[in-house]
Amino acid sequence: MEEKNGTSVTEFLLVGLTKDPQLQILLFLLFMIIYIITLLGNLTIILLIHTSPHLHTPMYFFLSNLSFVDFCYSTVITPNMMLNLLSKRETISYNGCAAQLFFFAGFACTEIFLLSVMAYDRYVAICNPLLYSVIMTKQLCSELVIGSYLGGFVEAMIQTSFTFSLSFCRFNVINQFYCDVPPLLKLSCTDTFINEIIIFVFAVIIGVTSLVIILISYSYILSTVVKIDSVQGRRKAFSTCASHFTCVIFFYGTLLFVYLQPSSGSTLNQNGVISIFYTVVIPMLNPLIYSLRNQEVKISFRSTLLRQLPWSRNTAAVLSHF
Repeated sequence: MEEKNGTSVTEFLLVGLTKDPQLQILLFLLFMIIYIITLLGNLTIILLIHTSPHLHTPMYFFLSNLSFVDFCYSTVITPNMMLNLLSKRETISYNGCAAQLFFFAGFACTEIFLLSVMAYDRYVAICNPLLYSVIMTKQLCSELVIGSYLGGFVEAMIQTSFTFSLSFCRFNVINQFYCDVPPLLKLSCTDTFINEIIIFVFAVIIGVTSLVIILISYSYILSTVVKIDSVQGRRKAFSTCASHFTCVIFFYGTLLFVYLQPSSGSTLNQNGVISIFYTVVIPMLNPLIYSLRNQEVKISFRSTLLRQLPWSRNTAAVLSHF
């Protein structure tokens, strides 16, 4: 077989989710529906924010980038997983595996940074409302988003480079339905100590540090909100943060469960279900959470529907009740 970076492996076999043909078809249909909802939901959020002038604020600028990232990293995983469900042999090429790992890690880390940035944005909006427009300038917002993408893909480049500098001599069965660092390290026939240190360091620097930033931001937000005398004011302040905090809980909860638990205590079925949640389900849930809990997004959707379909006033009237 062709030698690549000191390895004789030219393709990897993915264990996948199930070997039952009937269940594979059902899962294919389920994931197809989820993926379509993911595409429509995230693209709708991006379109609404782009076309609605009153949504041209820092909060929605960050949200549009979050939707773009969700759209991208779902696309990196879901179509290939769906294709493998219909294939007799669930394989991915060596280069394809490296590319999937790079883009998935890049977009996933970018999402972590964006969630931290959005928490800081909510902190400034609620704790320093008079200085909000002065602090959260267009330049700063652009720099924070660009920095999120750069940080995410620099991490992805380092992880991918170190992972695929290892030798894969004989074993090529990845104990997962996509290419990820932990199952790839288990296949290597060389020492992976440095790689494990890199995973731990990045988990602390990126994951834990970002989570601490979010928790500190929300501790200040909570202490400020409880001091608001008006019940309506408290409700409005909580409503601006509820969607973001819900997304944080879902995203970080699943990531921490998968990557920080001892490897000896994890199983394929357990990790597979959790991995499906944060790679496939969460990108679908995020736009739904922001749409259902955000009054401004619902108003923009209804007004856009009326502009595009003037004959559908009855439909918009029905939507107004939700």
